[in-house]
Amino acid sequence: MRWRGDRIISLGVTAATEGGSVQTINAGVREAKMHLSKLLRHVKNGNQVVLTDRGRPVGKIVPIETVELSTAERIQRLEEQGTLGPPPKNQGEAVLHPIPIAGNIAQKYLKEDRDGGEQQ
Repeated sequence: MRWRGDRIISLGVTAATEGGSVQTINAGVREAKMHLSKLLRHVKNGNQVVLTDRGRPVGKIVPIETVELSTAERIQRLEEQGTLGPPPKNQGEAVLHPIPIAGNIAQKYLKEDRDGGEQQ
């Protein structure tokens, strides 16, 4: 890949997608370090960059999807990817409630602890 000023001279593959065409640039690690800002501008325009190490592809920089998903849709997507598992089946049964204690004894012990001594 060759650079001239702010212009990319040689582009890689152009692939057709639903929204139009996506241009792909192949960039070696050294080139990517030297021209990262230019590569990011290219990605911001909807294209992608394939990073190579000694001519072998090792990674890809692609634009972030800006589609807003509902919480339920995000959870479903995470479950499908295997990142998130379904909740345990007995989760709703394990709700703990406070134990009522007569005579405000809990407050007495808390005050005693905070004061650093015994209450009478």
